[in-house]
Amino acid sequence: MKKIVIIRYCEIHLKGKNRGYFERMLGDNIRHALKDINHKYVKIPARYLIEEFADEDLDLILERLQKVSGIHSISSAIIVPSQKEEIFNTALSLCEGKSGTFKVETNRADKSFPIPSIELSRELGGVILDRFAKYLTVSIKNPDFVVNIDIRESGETLIYTDVIKCMGGMPVGSAGKGLLLLSGGIDSPVAGYMMAKRGMRLKALHFHSYPYTSEAAKEKVLDLARTISVYSGGIDVYVVSVTEIQEAIHENCSEEFMITMLRRFMMRIAERLANSISAQAIITGESLGQVASQTIESLTSSNSVVENIPVLRPLIAFDKLDIIAIAEKIGTFETSILPYEDCCTVFLPKFPVIKPKMEKVLKEESNLKVEELIERAMAAIEKYEL
Repeated sequence: MKKIVIIRYCEIHLKGKNRGYFERMLGDNIRHALKDINHKYVKIPARYLIEEFADEDLDLILERLQKVSGIHSISSAIIVPSQKEEIFNTALSLCEGKSGTFKVETNRADKSFPIPSIELSRELGGVILDRFAKYLTVSIKNPDFVVNIDIRESGETLIYTDVIKCMGGMPVGSAGKGLLLLSGGIDSPVAGYMMAKRGMRLKALHFHSYPYTSEAAKEKVLDLARTISVYSGGIDVYVVSVTEIQEAIHENCSEEFMITMLRRFMMRIAERLANSISAQAIITGESLGQVASQTIESLTSSNSVVENIPVLRPLIAFDKLDIIAIAEKIGTFETSILPYEDCCTVFLPKFPVIKPKMEKVLKEESNLKVEELIERAMAAIEKYEL
C-alpha cells in the first residue's frame, strides 16, 4: 500500500489527433511545478500519477498542482493490488474518523477483474455501513463524501475519497505567448491569470512615472508578477518609464485628453515590445465601462494604434465584484489594494473625455513628437526575470 496523487485533465479530452501534444505539454508543466520535490511521474490513460514522494511533501505537491493550468482535479489516493481484500481494507481505513453520509463508486477499467462495478460498490458499501453504523449512513444522491474505487488495467487499484478542483483550462504554452499590461491595480493580474488558464505563456509590461510614482509602487507590481508567475510557469517583467511622455502630453494637449493620449502611447510601446520578444498578443485588464478609458470609444482609440497583433481583454464583460473574487482566490487582491500610486494617477484630469472622437484625438496627438518619445522610452526599458 502506498500513497499517490492522481491528476486529471478535462478539456484536453476534446482534442482530436493532436491530443498527445497537449498531454505532453501538460506533463512538462507538471514536472516543472514539482522540479524541486523528489517524486516519480507516471502517465496512464487519461491521467497522470505522482508516486514515490515523502509523506511530508504531500501537502506541497497538492498546493503546487492546484496552480498548474490544464489540470481539472487532483486526489490524494492509495494504490493497492487489485484484490478484493486489499481494496476493502484500504477503503475501510479511509473511512476511519469520518461521519455523515457516503456512497461508493467503482470504475472497473480492468474488465478481467471478477466483480462487476455495481456489485463491488454495493458489497463494499454494506461492509462500510456495518463497520461504521454509528457514524455513517448511505446517500446515493448527495453524499458528504464518496469512496472511489478505480480498478486499472495495470493490476492495481486507486482508492480515494477527496477530489480537489484545480484551475482547469489548457496547459500554459499551448496557446502561444502574450504580453500583459500589468499595473498595480486589481484587474490586470486577474487578466494575466485568466489568459494563463487558457494556455498562454505570459510576459509583462509595466509603465511607471518616477519620480511622480515611487520605487515602492514598482516593487508592488513586481510582487504581483511573482504571485501570478506560479500560474504561468515564470514571467519576465519589462518596466518602461512614461514620465517624459506624460510631461509632454501635459504641456501640449488638452487636459481632458491626457488619459486617451497616454493609452495610445502605451499600446504603441506594447506592440513594439511584443514584436521584439515574439509575443503574439497584448493582454489588458480592461472591463467595458468601468472607467473613462474603458468606454467603447476609448477602447477604439487605443486599439487603432495597434497594427499587427490582437488585443485580448479577458475581463471585458466582468463586474468588479467578479474580478475581486478571482483576485482573492489567486492571492493578488491584498497586494493590489496597497496604497501606492501608478502612472495613470499622475496628471489625472478632473473631467477626462469619455467618448473621444477620432478626429479630435488625432488633432491633439499632432502636437506631440510621437516617434521620438516612444524611441526614448523604449531605449531605457528594464527587465526583471521572475
